[in-house]
Amino acid sequence: MSHLTILPTVLRDLDLMVSALNALHLRPHRDGAVTGFAGEQQPVDVHIQLENGQSLGWRQQPDGSLALVADLQKLAQCTALPGLLAEITRTYATHLALREAARSFSGASVDVVC
Repeated sequence: MSHLTILPTVLRDLDLMVSALNALHLRPHRDGAVTGFAGEQQPVDVHIQLENGQSLGWRQQPDGSLALVADLQKLAQCTALPGLLAEITRTYATHLALREAARSFSGASVDVVC
């Protein structure tokens, strides 16, 4: 029997998560729930549906982090899951780095010396 699992992550920004999921063409949906065995549901702030019909979701925690919500026992049958989660995390990190770089340079003055 499987059940929904909530795993903490180091990811914190829900908008960046949506941006990363969109960049990977995973069609994220805001709000909703992830459903597990016997109709067990956990509310999430964003979720995606995988090709095998399973769902992954993320929920903002009180400390600001995003927790992954999924039926990991069913998803364990998906051999591509670790790679998918790694790709989501890498894409999120790339979007975060680009956002921080843009913030750093938006207020910087540039002196041109000839």
